[in-house]
Amino acid sequence: MMNMRLFTTLLLMAFLGLLQAQDQHFTQFFASPLTLNPAITGAFDGKYRLALIYRDQDPFRTFSGAIDLRFNLGQVGGRYKDAFGVGMVFYNDKVPEEGYSNNQIMVSGGFHKSLSRNNDQFLSVGMQAGISQRNFSYTGLTFDDQFSGADGYTQDTEEILPENNFSISDFAIGLNYAYSPARKTGFFVGASMHHIFEPNIGLFYDPDNETLYEESRLFRKYSAYVSLSVPFGENIRLQPRALVYSQGPHLAMNAGSNIRLLINDISGTALHLGAWARPVSDAGNNLFLDAVVGLVGIEFSDVLIGVSYDAKMNAIGAGRDRRGALEVSVAYLGHYEDEIVLCPEF
Repeated sequence: MMNMRLFTTLLLMAFLGLLQAQDQHFTQFFASPLTLNPAITGAFDGKYRLALIYRDQDPFRTFSGAIDLRFNLGQVGGRYKDAFGVGMVFYNDKVPEEGYSNNQIMVSGGFHKSLSRNNDQFLSVGMQAGISQRNFSYTGLTFDDQFSGADGYTQDTEEILPENNFSISDFAIGLNYAYSPARKTGFFVGASMHHIFEPNIGLFYDPDNETLYEESRLFRKYSAYVSLSVPFGENIRLQPRALVYSQGPHLAMNAGSNIRLLINDISGTALHLGAWARPVSDAGNNLFLDAVVGLVGIEFSDVLIGVSYDAKMNAIGAGRDRRGALEVSVAYLGHYEDEIVLCPEF
């Protein structure tokens, strides 16, 4: 017989493997550029960028780390014409209590075509390819037939457990446009498509069962975003933005604004404050406000640090369903060359 811990574990496996699950998402989506859009790989005015982000949304713990580099392709009349970027992103999503983890590593590349003589306007294309590994740990589980009657659960079990470790290949493509003139209004818009071939992620996969395959494939995800950077005087910039992504029957949106307050022009120190809302639509086409978000960020020299919190608004369920999500991001721009921003922060 199965004990309660096994029942809970298998129930979670079914939930994560059989249901038409959504991807992870980061509230500070521009702080995790390589998970947002592969076309943003190398979309910054520097040599390299390090980006770390952590999200705690019980029971899930999510971490992503990425590095990308920008290479200029040559000079025409003393100016850089085009550029390309290469990068790598690692992603880990886990439920520690149940021993579930999803590890992903992707290699990313982007080409950036300059559309202006000032190199403040670029059209970019990018793609990603990598591997995702999903795992359940059976360590710590015990079964009734293991009980020896004398010294505890020490005998072998005859329980037949499903495969708990498998890997899939994954691919993504993206497009991005950036216009960021110095001391003027900047405009950023992009779109991406992840899981192009809709890989199967079912732990109970049966190749002869078409219905089961349909329920366990990872739906293709479509994302689109737009952001502005509007200056008000020398020290203030308003940064409204919106993101929408659709995956199978699920739809989510983020809309709001950040404001950047320049504190010290010499050291490049600035304060970021932001707020936005996230309406979502579930599999039943029910639209509701899932969360409101607040953000505080600090920028000094080439370092960016952001802290945000998602306050849950929907009245569905209790306990964990009502808990919000804390998110912390850290980014470093190496050998930053100019004030031109080709990808928004946070």
